[in-house]
Amino acid sequence: MSTPAAASGTRRTPTEDPVELDRADPDRHVAEAAEAYRNWGRWGDDDRLGTLNFIDDAARARAAALVRRGASFTLSQPFDMNGPQQGWRRRTNPVHTMLDTGTDAAAGTQGFPHGLGGADDVIAMPLQCSTQWDGLGHIFDRGMAWNGRPAGQVVTSDGDLVTGIEHAASAIVGRGVLLDLGRFLRPEASDDGPAGELPDGYAITTAELEACIAAQGATSAVGRGDLVLVRTGRYARAVREGWNGYAGGPSAGLSFTTAGWLHRTEIAAIATDTWGFEVRPNEFDDAFQPLHQVVIPNIGLTIGEMWDLEALAADCAADGCHEFLLVASPLPITGAVGSPVNPIALK
Repeated sequence: MSTPAAASGTRRTPTEDPVELDRADPDRHVAEAAEAYRNWGRWGDDDRLGTLNFIDDAARARAAALVRRGASFTLSQPFDMNGPQQGWRRRTNPVHTMLDTGTDAAAGTQGFPHGLGGADDVIAMPLQCSTQWDGLGHIFDRGMAWNGRPAGQVVTSDGDLVTGIEHAASAIVGRGVLLDLGRFLRPEASDDGPAGELPDGYAITTAELEACIAAQGATSAVGRGDLVLVRTGRYARAVREGWNGYAGGPSAGLSFTTAGWLHRTEIAAIATDTWGFEVRPNEFDDAFQPLHQVVIPNIGLTIGEMWDLEALAADCAADGCHEFLLVASPLPITGAVGSPVNPIALK
């Protein structure tokens, strides 16, 4: 398999994924994986949610029962001008502007009676500039969108007319599971990085996901309807050292060969602490986000990126419990193909 060699101090499991990648042939691999793992029609011709259908009311009730201590963790980066974006595909960091301020109130220019004053503000930002969900209309595969619909009939200048993110507004509430691959694969510091952080270009395999689950214990079991969070440590490094290519640059991430695991486990959604979810550089000589191309339009999997998993991971490491109630509703922005989110994990 063509994955980066294990870095010094980074543990590899002896069994690799059963897919041997030909770096020169991404077209074949994408086509074969799309065909093998395609969920088109599974929830009917009119489906708008994809794998989020795996979360039902009973699953949410079981997830709610996981809250025992009442500890709450926000998993969102700050939304401000100091964010990770550096202009790739015209993406910018949020621009926050005050419309009314305390200065205006003190000057008596707001026009309110009996001394009332107030403040108002506005924000302008790309919907995927910080902690966010990729909607099902975000990625196409050879001109086709989720559920076998022609891309041009799904997303137009009016937005996503079929699978807009608003349809998921109440769906993403369920059992969250943290898989801390950073801590598991790099338990100690090495020459190319501190403990708990995977090196750039490290492709996380199915065998490593399963080994991490086994090592973390029963609360890390992954199955139908779960919301899986994968920590690589990339965000921790960005906070410590500066963004330095965090958005669009090299990073650890999931191997293309995990597509089968993502399909087979029947998880509802997955999010990571990286910009791009999958390993970067990608595992082919000429490719751009090939795992996205398989899992979003073909599997129907909702993907989250740029999540801050640090405080949650520290708590999970301390108490040994890696499951929790996760409430991660996107903003119901009509026709949007993605949404900012402030995910909350409750333990």
